[in-house]
Amino acid sequence: MASVVLMPPRWPSSLPSSRPEAIHLTKIRRRIRYMEDAEAGVVSRKEDIVIVGAGIAGLATAVSLQKVGIASVVLEQAESLRTGGTSITLFKNGWKVLDAIGVGSQLRSQYLDVQGMVVKSEDGRELRSFIFKDEDESQEVRAVERRMLLETLASQLPPNTISFSSKIKNIERSEKDEIVLKLEDDSQISAEIVIACDGTRSPVAKWMGFPEPSYVGHCAIRGIGIYPDGQPMESKVSYVYGRGVRAGYLPISSTKVYWFVCFNSPSPGPKITDPSILRQKTNKLVQNWSSDLLDIIKSTPDDMFIRTPLVDRWLWPGISPPASVGNVVLVGDAWHPMTPNLGQGGCCALEDSVVLAKKLAQALKSRTISVEEAFRSYGSERWPRIFPLTIRANLVGALLQLDNPFVCSLRNNFILPKLVRLGPMLEHTNFEFEPL
Repeated sequence: MASVVLMPPRWPSSLPSSRPEAIHLTKIRRRIRYMEDAEAGVVSRKEDIVIVGAGIAGLATAVSLQKVGIASVVLEQAESLRTGGTSITLFKNGWKVLDAIGVGSQLRSQYLDVQGMVVKSEDGRELRSFIFKDEDESQEVRAVERRMLLETLASQLPPNTISFSSKIKNIERSEKDEIVLKLEDDSQISAEIVIACDGTRSPVAKWMGFPEPSYVGHCAIRGIGIYPDGQPMESKVSYVYGRGVRAGYLPISSTKVYWFVCFNSPSPGPKITDPSILRQKTNKLVQNWSSDLLDIIKSTPDDMFIRTPLVDRWLWPGISPPASVGNVVLVGDAWHPMTPNLGQGGCCALEDSVVLAKKLAQALKSRTISVEEAFRSYGSERWPRIFPLTIRANLVGALLQLDNPFVCSLRNNFILPKLVRLGPMLEHTNFEFEPL
């Protein structure tokens, strides 16, 4: 594992200069503490802004901060970018953020514009179809490979912004009110500001008093089918609904098709990574379904199978801890893990990044707004959007996973063909924010 080397603190130009005498004293005190640590043999760094986690939320936040002139350091526990996984479907709100931080065009050019959606029963019968732009002319839907999204975001950052092999072992608040991040290699980082983007099992969220996310009763197996000579699918999202099992697939590019199979399970069960077991399980779940889905699964390489228990966390008002404590704040799944039933987990993490960056920039350049106030404002603004989406995604998943024969028949023969309208279902993709 790479070690965190002893080095002097960095002073980004973005810090406020309205009180130069106070900043000068702060620098002197930090230098004294740095020298004390060095004499004690502690491998230590002093940083102003530390982002924990180099996933979508962490890298998007780092790029958003850079756009407003604020430097940061990103800690990632893995030895390199975690580019495994399949793809993430982004709706227009996600693309709006990617455009704002300067990577939308680069990604957009590599992935297909998904035109619409079709819903089928497990026997292949079409129940309903929609064209996205008929419902909303501004809608944009594309599935992006997670690997490419992370690599594109990371490429926007200065060299050495991301510190790999930096896994947090413990978190403390010092007497000087700094956050001390102790790492697995026994080094430590003292940070003025910590932005935790470390996912659903966030150590920082746990330190702040958040409970573990709750398992929602179903798991998903995902993959990407590869077609070297060109994939044959229409540019539509296809959903297939069975009893207690559902699936979906959509083309990513001219040679790749993303798919998922979601199934009920009383418990998350053991972690399974053996591709032969996952392939066998998937085929068994949908063995009598449409041939399109079976062909896509057959075209999926072994290293493209991933099984995930689905979880979320409901941020009950007055009960759940706030999004921030002092100069520590949560972003993305670290704060609000949600099920993927609305395709909004990644989109909301991107939204978080630009809202937080704007508010933090205002604080660092203002004499009247503190960082703590900026973080509280971020939490207050984002909560009314995040909480309803989390509940809605959960309920949609629960309804679609029902296995009662009568309910499933009612869904397929009446509710979907007669009642469902796409426009209201996509209203949550409307998102406005102040330009960076």
